Amino acid sequence: MTERVVFKPIGTVLSVFKEPQDTKQGKTDKKAKIILKKEYEKGLNGLDEFSHIIVVFNFHRSKDFELFVKPLKYNPQNKTVGVFATHSPFRPNAIGVSVVKLLSINKNILLFENRDILDSSPVLDIKPYLPERIEKVKLGWYVAKDSGGNL
Repeated sequence: MTERVVFKPIGTVLSVFKEPQDTKQGKTDKKAKIILKKEYEKGLNGLDEFSHIIVVFNFHRSKDFELFVKPLKYNPQNKTVGVFATHSPFRPNAIGVSVVKLLSINKNILLFENRDILDSSPVLDIKPYLPERIEKVKLGWYVAKDSGGNL
């Protein structure tokens, strides 16, 4: 098994979220940009036909991790769970994944609605969001906003 994995960023996020706590202050759906390296611009062909994209990025501000955390959102019981049962940025491998609404593409610049990606985050990959029907989804500790467990 290979112990070393190296990723080469394909771009950078420009966002109003300068500090990790900024994402917790209700500033959802703020516009942000991905500045893709010019050498990858042709790879965007056809992406503008999708309403949402998956952004894979590096939590570049996360230095340490804990194996047990208390999720901040929708966790009224203040339950402690394993890091892999959360979206915590403090992970053994500081890799983030966000589904975002794509607003436009202009050459190598993608404009999108941002909820949680910090400014200057290195972008590792971009994929179109493809909804898949999954039957009988279990949501674990997560309690949805309507408190009935419905999304």
